[in-house]
Formats: sequence, C-alpha cells, structure tokens
Amino acid sequence: DPDGKVVYQSEFVAVDPKEDSTKQFSVTGLTPGTNYAVRLDARKPGGTLVFAAQSGSFASAPDPTAVKPITFVAVTGQRYDTIDTPQGPLSYKSMAALKPDFFVHTGDILYYDKPHPFVKCAASARFKWNRMYGLEHIRAMHTVVPCYMEKDDHETLQNDCDPWSKSQMGSLTFARGLELFREQVPMGEKTYRTYRWGKDLQIWLLEGRDFRSKNAAKDGPDKTILGKEQKEWLTKTLAESDATFKVVISPTPIVGPDRASGKNDNHANKGFTHEGNWLRELIGKTKDCYIVCGDRHWQYASVDKKSGAREFCTGPISDKHAGGFSQKHKSKMHRYLAIKGGFLKVEVRRDDKANPSISFVHCAPDGKELNRITKPAAK
Repeated sequence: DPDGKVVYQSEFVAVDPKEDSTKQFSVTGLTPGTNYAVRLDARKPGGTLVFAAQSGSFASAPDPTAVKPITFVAVTGQRYDTIDTPQGPLSYKSMAALKPDFFVHTGDILYYDKPHPFVKCAASARFKWNRMYGLEHIRAMHTVVPCYMEKDDHETLQNDCDPWSKSQMGSLTFARGLELFREQVPMGEKTYRTYRWGKDLQIWLLEGRDFRSKNAAKDGPDKTILGKEQKEWLTKTLAESDATFKVVISPTPIVGPDRASGKNDNHANKGFTHEGNWLRELIGKTKDCYIVCGDRHWQYASVDKKSGAREFCTGPISDKHAGGFSQKHKSKMHRYLAIKGGFLKVEVRRDDKANPSISFVHCAPDGKELNRITKPAAK
C-alpha cells in the first residue's frame, strides 16, 4: 500500500452451507516475528457488494534463533451452562488483556453429551459450535490472539469415547465427530504437531482420541492412547529440539493424580499404566521438558516421583465448572492444588544476565494470580 506495507489479497472462494459455510485457508511464507493484519470479506455468489467483514491481527512466531520473551495461555473445559458472564467466559477477557503471544485450547471445547441440547446430529453439533463462538469475549480474543486447538472426548462424541465405540448420539458417530471437528477447527494435515517460538520455547500438541486402543482393553505394551506413529514422532522431535524449554501439551493428564476410581481414560489411570510409564520417563529424562494438560476440572501442579516429570493442569475455564476433586485428595505429588477455574499462563523470560527461566502461573477467571512456579533452565 502507499505506506510501504506488503498487502496480499486472495480471490473470493465459495463456501458450502452444507458444511456450515466454513472454509480453511492455508497461508505459507510468513516472515518470522512479524505483525499481520487480516480482513475477511463476505459477498453473495456472483455479487460484488461486501455485506459482512471481520478484521483481526496476529504476530507470527519468532525465528528459532531469536531471544524473545514469550507468554502463552491455555484452558480446558468450557460448557455453555457453566459460563460465568452473559458475554462468555470471563477468562477470555482476562487472557486477552495479557496480550499473549498465543493461546492453546487443550480440549473439552464444548460438550455434545450435556443437555440444552444434547447433540443428536450434525446440525445440533454445529449449533453448539456457533453458539459458543458467537460469544463476545471469545470472539474478541480470537481476533487478536493466534491459537492452537486440541480435541478431547466431549467435542468428538461423548465422555471417554474411543474409536472402537459403537455407541452413537442419535445419528452422530465417533467418525462423524472427527469430521465435524476438522470442519469447525482449522488444523492442517495432522492433529498432532510441534511449533517453535524463538530460541527458548518449543511446544508439542498431542492427539489423544484418533489412535487409542479400547479403553476397556487389558493394559500392556500394545495398549496405547498415542499410537505407534505419534510415539515415534514425539520421541524423535523431542530429541532433535535445541529449544531451551520444551512444553508437551496434552488434552488429558499424563502425571495426575486423577480420581482414584471411575476413570480409565488417560495416562494417569491404571488402564494405561504401561504407556504412561513410558511417556513420563521420556519427558522426565528430556532436559527442561514440562507437561501442560487439560481435561481435569481442577487446577494443579504435580511431580511424578519415579520419573521426575512435572505437570501443570489448566483447570476448567470457570469456577462454575470446577469440581470432581477436593483438598482431601492432596498428595505428596502435588505442588499446588485448587478446585478452581480460570486458566494457565506460561511465561518464558531471560533476566538481565541472560539466564532463561519458565514460569507456570495458575490464574483465576478475573486474571488474579493464584499460584506461580518458576524454574530456571538446567545448566
């Protein structure tokens, strides 16, 4: 444009109402560490008049050699009936105010298997997506903060579902749930992936539904949540990384502890002990590697005694959604435990002597800090 900014304008493309009028665009060749403004225009097929527009902005990730402070935020567990303000979850307003570099939703984005309405078909699933993402606080944050999305059980089909389940919700099957997730959430080729944010941070986003064995199967070397290909990828990419800090982000707990009974769906449960031990050992022996997880309805920080793996659970997005655990279950594994909602803030910084550190900060929905754990980089 006349001010010297580089402008790219795409062609108009058709969207299909049968696919909820969604469209995924792949943008390549971005310059690292650069601010970008975006405007999306809509017009009728064959028309010239733009009848709707949405503007936004984002900054691309810095170069892997760049020393730059990075802040990201992460959440889990948002249900329409446990939202704490009419404009949407207060946590979104608080997170946006922090101006984080990026946002991660670890899953349980919405709940097909909870009422008002229970999802019975693609149309009612889409209704829940559109209702949630029409909320003011969520819309406002997503126009200025780039995000990564993971899926878990409740936005796939129902609680603790696996690919082998023959259960349905009306006409909605597990396979159809996978299709609808990709329709609603831009994802790229694979649902597991890794991204570098400057010299001091690399994140890994895990896939916990697509490749898992039957939850009810007997535990052993062949029982898996991650699947062979993803396990090989995780092992290889963790070993190759020269980032100062490595953060593995999982839709479900890896360390826990989880509830003592009634759960058999994650690596902290007895039903996946074999793979859980392998995963905790891998992360525990990887220098400056940490776990961020979602799924559980309480905030915690814990350490696995055997492997030393450290895990930080975001807790649910609102206090109304918190529960399922109590302070009486606090164990020697816990470094922090609160039956609270809110979000997790992660900060990577260097001090005036260029010594890097990473901080995991549990926040209340209004942004108040509830707990902060800071770890320096290993020498």
